[in-house]
Amino acid sequence: MAAYSDHNNYFVREIEKHDGSVLKVNQCHMGDVGCVVWDAAIVLAKYLETKLFHDPSLGVNLWAGRRVVELGAGTGVVGLMAATLGAHVSVTDLEDLQSLLNINIQDNHTLIHNGSITAKVLKWGEDVSDFLPFPDYVLLADCIYYEQSIAPLTETLKQLAGPETCIICCYEQRTEGINPKVERQFFELLQQSFHWEEIPLSKQDQEFSSPDIHILHIQKNQRL
Repeated sequence: MAAYSDHNNYFVREIEKHDGSVLKVNQCHMGDVGCVVWDAAIVLAKYLETKLFHDPSLGVNLWAGRRVVELGAGTGVVGLMAATLGAHVSVTDLEDLQSLLNINIQDNHTLIHNGSITAKVLKWGEDVSDFLPFPDYVLLADCIYYEQSIAPLTETLKQLAGPETCIICCYEQRTEGINPKVERQFFELLQQSFHWEEIPLSKQDQEFSSPDIHILHIQKNQRL
């Protein structure tokens, strides 16, 4: 349990919310790709509080009471944002990311009032029964980069998504190395069971958005 209180291995990235409160997200000085806050994660986190979902002036909050699962959560910043907006969130990643996820949950618990958040282990392609019935939303940011993980990821999406589930996928388009191939393989597999629409920049956060970072709303195809 010492890792929960030992912050010497981490440095903090602060992300200001629209209401002026600040998410404090610990990152690792050393570690794998899940240990840092990637740009796509910030773009997605800020998208969750755009007026499409959350407009306090009109009394609109589509996150309130919703069940949310984040895949490949890493630091958990996207799931934390959803929880602060009132969702009930499971942030999931591999076993070695659980300490970091729990530190970030602990350090931001005062911002979570009506929602909730729990870190859980989920390896793509394996049993998802702990996360059923189907969540309202599945969130994933920058999860399309390992060729070996594409098939397990799409399998997990198929198992997690019900007919009403909205998958919100945010990814940075990368043109070097194997990245274009991996991205193409992901969408070829995805289209077998899902359809999607890309969210234009005009509907994203005005400050935290970029032409090379894409946000998709993905839903399962309805069987005829």
